[in-house]
Amino acid sequence: MSNQAVETVVSAADRVKVGLAIAVFLAGMVAYYAFDKQPGYVRTAILLAALAVALGIAWFSGPGQRFVAFGREAWSETRRVVWPTQKETLQTTGIVIAFALVMALFLWLVDKSLEWILYDIVLGWKK
Repeated sequence: MSNQAVETVVSAADRVKVGLAIAVFLAGMVAYYAFDKQPGYVRTAILLAALAVALGIAWFSGPGQRFVAFGREAWSETRRVVWPTQKETLQTTGIVIAFALVMALFLWLVDKSLEWILYDIVLGWKK
């Protein structure tokens, strides 16, 4: 575990860029609903264009750059993971299913025992 200092300083220009990106995306959403008489593909194209422009604006902000770097690091980390073999996966899945069945049986027995004790013995309500 690394002890890197967390940097939360964001410049005013970065705040403007992120705000502008959010505004562009929201404008695309408003346009999607405002042009309700247009065909669906036109409205979808407007929304996707607004999303692309918003992502382009956010890409050049400090938080956007850090997000992209984080995504690259996460992708790199997934390539280093040792994935289980098919045999290990099937064995683990079998154990989980068996445990779930045993727990279901146990809970059913507890439920029926409590039902029998409460309704038949304590309250005397025979079915």
